[in-house]
Amino acid sequence: QVQLVESGGGLVQAGGSLRLSCAASGINFSIKVMGWYRQAPGKQRERVAAITSGGSTTYADSVKGRFTISRDNAKNTVYLQMNSLKPEDTAVYYCCAIDLSLPSTDWGQGTQVTVSS
Repeated sequence: QVQLVESGGGLVQAGGSLRLSCAASGINFSIKVMGWYRQAPGKQRERVAAITSGGSTTYADSVKGRFTISRDNAKNTVYLQMNSLKPEDTAVYYCCAIDLSLPSTDWGQGTQVTVSS
């Protein structure tokens, strides 16, 4: 019923850019806080960025100034623009939708981002 589908991952060289997309269905997208998390092999999943229904954003210190999260409520889609990519950004990136009133969280299947040095 709930479906979050990430796309846009791939292999890029250090210093390059990539734009991730997450298309949502089966949820009331406009009232959800949307977020991006990432998980590298052998490491804990960490929050990268989040955006509220009103457009307020937060970022992990490691990506501030390089990544930008945005959303298009008309398209039920959240984006993550990643610039100046570093090898340490290599991870599987997951989209999530958060309902603060319950609370509950739905997750996408993830998309692989690999940054070569």
